[in-house]
Amino acid sequence: MGKKRIMKKSGGSDVAGTSRALNRIPKRRLAAGTLNILATFNNTLLTLCDTKGNAVMSASSGALGFKGSRKSTPFAAAKVGEIIGEKAQQMGMKDADVIIRGAGTGRESALRAFSGKGITITRITDKTPVPFNGPRAPKARRV
Repeated sequence: MGKKRIMKKSGGSDVAGTSRALNRIPKRRLAAGTLNILATFNNTLLTLCDTKGNAVMSASSGALGFKGSRKSTPFAAAKVGEIIGEKAQQMGMKDADVIIRGAGTGRESALRAFSGKGITITRITDKTPVPFNGPRAPKARRV
């Protein structure tokens, strides 16, 4: 039969890792910084850096508890954006530059959730890597 699992009713209907993710907040204060968004087809990663480019904190949809194909959804990216925005707000951040990389579905929703926390976005830069000539063309088909 196995062990019986006892489910405890939690307070909110939030994602499992959100409360844990908000516990660890760096002690330093930041007035301005850079938010790097990496939106791949499988995950969405957000990294908050200071003005010199040193990483202060990061979060991803996989680290929040989303698994499998749910990691790449706009909803998961929005949750990650909210958590990073909340942490940045507690650190005293007022404005941020945003650098977006990748072609995933969570690009815009992560940015909207981050800016919805009251942080002014001064610049949005898209640095998605695009190949100049791409991969080698396939061999000609012989019939």
